[in-house]
Amino acid sequence: MKGSRLITRREALGVVGSAAGAALAFGCGNSPTSPSSATSTTTTASTNAACAVTPTETIGPYPSLVDLFRSDVREGKNGTVLALTIRVVNAASGCAPVPNANVEIWHVDAAGDYSQYGTQTAQTFLRGIQTTNSNGEVTFTTIYPGWYQGRATHIHVEVTMGGRSIKVTQVAFPEAINNVVHASGVYASRGTNPMSNLADGIFADSLSSEIVTPTGSVNSGYAATFQVGISA
Repeated sequence: MKGSRLITRREALGVVGSAAGAALAFGCGNSPTSPSSATSTTTTASTNAACAVTPTETIGPYPSLVDLFRSDVREGKNGTVLALTIRVVNAASGCAPVPNANVEIWHVDAAGDYSQYGTQTAQTFLRGIQTTNSNGEVTFTTIYPGWYQGRATHIHVEVTMGGRSIKVTQVAFPEAINNVVHASGVYASRGTNPMSNLADGIFADSLSSEIVTPTGSVNSGYAATFQVGISA
């Protein structure tokens, strides 16, 4: 459903998969950073719901090699439940909802690993695609993302229409919530993410447009909505 673009990624993945450690840093557009590089907590107010085109970001560790149409992407992965709603709107038309767009998400597990990448090439956890409804929305059931060295906590998003990539972006999360989640349950053994949002080169110039405001708790789970503004 993504046409020739997926063939290119298959070829690229075959090249980088054999060097997983270096590929993670390359794929997400940042070099590994020491814990001392970022210790503060940002309190950036989200402007993600504003009617604007969402910033485009690096595609990172590549999207699915198969078309995984599903709403629950957990595949048994443990972690704090996250209900993530993606709303696709047309910023060139008063932010009218965009129906029938395919929305794909992918992110790391509590241990900081991506499926279909590096040492997890045979796995498909925490990846999935859905088609937007008449309100331009899809909702995924996943877990709160973990982290890996050199990147702030994030989720990748790609929107495609008619087999063509319309928008590639990333979702950021408030560090206050990251720190609470990453100190609990299956995340606790790794501790909190040493990379702050503003120290991450991906988010440094666009954080307010890409950060969400989750509601809920570690025990009950979180819900968040991320608006993807396109110009169509």
